[in-house]
Amino acid sequence: MLKKSIGILALVLIVVLAACSGGGKQSAPSGEVALKVTGNVANETGWTEDDLRAMDTLESSYTNKDGETTTYTGVSINALLEKAGVKGNATAVAFVADDGYSAEATLAEVQGCANCIIGFHDEGGLIVVMPDFSSKLQVRGVVEIQVK
Repeated sequence: MLKKSIGILALVLIVVLAACSGGGKQSAPSGEVALKVTGNVANETGWTEDDLRAMDTLESSYTNKDGETTTYTGVSINALLEKAGVKGNATAVAFVADDGYSAEATLAEVQGCANCIIGFHDEGGLIVVMPDFSSKLQVRGVVEIQVK
């Protein structure tokens, strides 16, 4: 009976250690993925907010329907699309928020916008900033860019 208990304990220990080791796979970047690019791209990919903040950034301003202008710092949407490798037959981009809301623009519109960014909120989280575009495209809490 004692040998059987030791054998079971050893088996449990092996399983636990194997689970903790990650099975030889490389570990994901530390932190939670804040934004991912999926869909009609060569490399679906994701970044933590720290990863995004470490990239080249630019400032972009958006004026809401009440005439209030806010300036955001963020990463070029086009730079992120380039990193993912948009496929030649892609035609649209959808921005998906953490609450399920999504808004879509043509790929040509997005690629033609040099100052469209994924901006950083001071309190954390991300926002799509697309000056001169509909307020529907200024997606707060964006977590995914779907290329269609």
